[in-house]
Amino acid sequence: VNFVWWFSANHLWRLWDRRVRGLHHELVFSPGINCLDADVMSVHIVFEEFLRRMLPELRFARNPVRFWPPILHRRLYYRLVAGLERRLYADPRIVLIYVARKTASEVERLFGRQRQSLTLYAGIDHHAFNPSRRLELRHESRAELGIAPGRFTVLLIGNDWHNKGIRVLLEALSMMRDLPTDLLLVGNEDPAPFRSMIAEAKLDGRVRLLPPRKDVEAYYAAADAYVAPSLEDAFALPPAEAMACGLPVIVSRQAGVSEIVTHDLDGLILDDPRDAVSLAAFIRQLSQDPAFCHRLGEKAAQTTNSLTWESNGRELATLFESIVRQKARVRSQTIAQEL
Repeated sequence: VNFVWWFSANHLWRLWDRRVRGLHHELVFSPGINCLDADVMSVHIVFEEFLRRMLPELRFARNPVRFWPPILHRRLYYRLVAGLERRLYADPRIVLIYVARKTASEVERLFGRQRQSLTLYAGIDHHAFNPSRRLELRHESRAELGIAPGRFTVLLIGNDWHNKGIRVLLEALSMMRDLPTDLLLVGNEDPAPFRSMIAEAKLDGRVRLLPPRKDVEAYYAAADAYVAPSLEDAFALPPAEAMACGLPVIVSRQAGVSEIVTHDLDGLILDDPRDAVSLAAFIRQLSQDPAFCHRLGEKAAQTTNSLTWESNGRELATLFESIVRQKARVRSQTIAQEL
């Protein structure tokens, strides 16, 4: 309901601006599918592909009854947006901005899209996310969260924990009962149903469900590694922020952020996001080899140095200016023909 209201309100506001205020927009940019008349649209996720990958996780028979209401909501929402994708992404008049090459490939394959597009990775705030800041906050952050000395702590930040790989992550941790390994799980999800999953995996006391906070760098400072076994993710900014902080990361091949990772050099890539055995082996390797862990984190920070919001903004400005000039030429030609 909220999505339908927002989608409709976008069009009504612009209609009001044109008819009542006499305003005419030179360019309409939509961050995601928010309107039908965009000149430029950023593609953060391809729901057609996301729904295909997530269907096994969204089957009612596979989940307890307490999960059914949010699952029903998500299935309806995903199908609604997938329908809009089929209409908009195939329109060659709309310039698409992808957050990863993976997303571009999915749109080309599903909707036959082959032109008018740009791949632009998200920027990172390097003032907040850097190795020095992480070390500065580390002692205080671990003390605040009550992390005991010697506990190897992995971190996952995000919403929709089913898609983020909570099942495989809990399964991997259950294979590592011999090691002092804990998980910090941060997000806006209702924690109650997931506490049951944690209890069933016999991981009480080893998994902390935490709320988001503005100074998210405190969570990166408290962690020893970042783990993101996503079933499907267009890019996912938290793994990139973790890399900028100098944390070693484990990312799924199904996440666009894996495109900036070189396996065994500045991170580890999990080829199959449902492979708990491999995920457990990666976490074990990081926890038992401090030198390897440090080297990955050091290289990760270097890899992300080129990802800045300043360069991101310059590329967007260049694209917008080009589109405005092109629209102006088309209007001039139309007026000339009418005369």
